[in-house]
Amino acid sequence: MSDLEKLTNLVLAPYIMKATALIGIRRKIGGNQFRHAFATLGILLDYKQFSDHILLKASVIHDLLEDIPSTDIMGLKNIEPEAWKVIDLVLEVTRKYGEEKTDFLKRILYTGSRNAQLLKAADRISNLTDLHPGYFSDLKMSKYLDETEKYIIPMAKNVNPDMVIELLDLIDIRRKLIAQNLDI
Repeated sequence: MSDLEKLTNLVLAPYIMKATALIGIRRKIGGNQFRHAFATLGILLDYKQFSDHILLKASVIHDLLEDIPSTDIMGLKNIEPEAWKVIDLVLEVTRKYGEEKTDFLKRILYTGSRNAQLLKAADRISNLTDLHPGYFSDLKMSKYLDETEKYIIPMAKNVNPDMVIELLDLIDIRRKLIAQNLDI
């Protein structure tokens, strides 16, 4: 089956409708979580993840449960016959109430499925693309980059070596921006 045929069979509309709830959730950099969800989907498509429909559907709603805790999970599971698999993946990449960020990232790194690691790596690529000096302090940016090196790079190494290259490039560029900012 060709890539076009794989994508032709992808049913995203019900997930897009659910994801519209993210339009009202602002990102610090500007825009909203809805656009971030589509950026994450776009990154997965860029890495030729055409045939894994569960992964692609989950990418569109990957932040929904975290950003809108009142989301009706049972309603999501009734979208389509395979929706429960999509929700399981979303739950796998959702930070649990009270879970420390490092514990969350360790959980995905050490016990997460291949799809959870792929989705988290794509999510981080999108987040790093939006990580700019002027919007975030140098300290916050440095900590985020350190966290990416410690947890996300190993995930990407597990699932897609090309993502490692992009993540390292994004980290390098942002570290140079921080250094330039400190030189001013």
